[in-house]
Amino acid sequence: MAKISPVQFSDGRIYTTHTGSLPRPQRLKQLYIDRSRGQKVDPVELLSESRAALRWVVPKQIEAGIDVVNDGEQQRDQFFRYIQRRLSGFGGSWNRNVFADLIDFPEFKIMEERIIGKEVVSHNEGLPKAIAEVRYTDDSAIKYECAEFRSVLDEIPGKFTGSFMTAPSPGLVARGMKNEHYDNEESYLKALGEAFRVEYEAIIDSGFILQIDAPDLALERHVTYQDRPLDEFLAFVERVVSTINHALRNIPKEKVRMHVCWGNYEGPHSRDVELVQILPLIRKAKVGAFVLPFGNGRHAHEYRCFEAFPLDDDQVIVAGVIDSLTNFIEHPEAVADRIERISAVIGDPRRVIAGTDCGFETSTGRRRVADDIVWAKLRSLTAGARIASERLF
Repeated sequence: MAKISPVQFSDGRIYTTHTGSLPRPQRLKQLYIDRSRGQKVDPVELLSESRAALRWVVPKQIEAGIDVVNDGEQQRDQFFRYIQRRLSGFGGSWNRNVFADLIDFPEFKIMEERIIGKEVVSHNEGLPKAIAEVRYTDDSAIKYECAEFRSVLDEIPGKFTGSFMTAPSPGLVARGMKNEHYDNEESYLKALGEAFRVEYEAIIDSGFILQIDAPDLALERHVTYQDRPLDEFLAFVERVVSTINHALRNIPKEKVRMHVCWGNYEGPHSRDVELVQILPLIRKAKVGAFVLPFGNGRHAHEYRCFEAFPLDDDQVIVAGVIDSLTNFIEHPEAVADRIERISAVIGDPRRVIAGTDCGFETSTGRRRVADDIVWAKLRSLTAGARIASERLF
């Protein structure tokens, strides 16, 4: 078997990780929400609160038993729109399409809006647009972010197995931040890919695994392409994967993992594209690991797709075995069962890492799981991984 990077596979037991975002302390949440509404926020206080949150969230992961930890995205207000403060060319405002399944079930949409409320940094309203050339003008923010995370990790050596940081897919931003400058989507994607290469390489240069968040490779089927032929959506997936590969040209694949999902919201998901329809295209990404959700009721069965489309010998799967949208705390035995089933299909438990379906607070304030239950779910994840390890190794 080809050699796998020691930070990318389970060595002697099932390693655990998660997908990125974790709960933010209340004061930090309020500052991010106020800023998103155009209110004046003290930059010194914001910096102080984000640093304190970072130093709180890393030990919390280690206490829960997580092996491959991250910064919890504490220094970002949202998983992709934060990029507008680091790139030139964005301005104006627009609102994204409503998800197709929420149109199909309007009573649920009303209930969802009531539960979530308005105290959020929105992921689909008031988004910026590309109105000029998109370029990465100053890499100081990403370098600072990496340096802060590194300084926290350096204070607790030996307490974790690996570390990662997230960055968005060019396709995610191309669809979330409407193009009003470039002649076509191909040109816009190319510009975004070159811009994001700065973040991708900065994360790698800082010694972290890079996780590319690419929900667009599944989600956009029931957003942008909800009323268009499947072939048009699949062509979009191909273009984005090609753009990602070009942006990763200087990075070894074993240092990259890619997260694909159908949207981090509790809903019907009845319009989700099937994994089997997109997996052949996603598999073309030059990454060492795929991060996929198998803990929820809509996609729990789709790990079987890897029987028909097996991983390369040097790739692993970060399998979501914890649902990030329900307050049920999964029993460790249920977690272990899921890990064992997935391992059987992959064919080698060393190539399976146990994770969560998605982040727990991808947009500030927008969450379905209570903060204290998040940590209980992560403890159950690690307990289930221990049980599975005893059986698999």
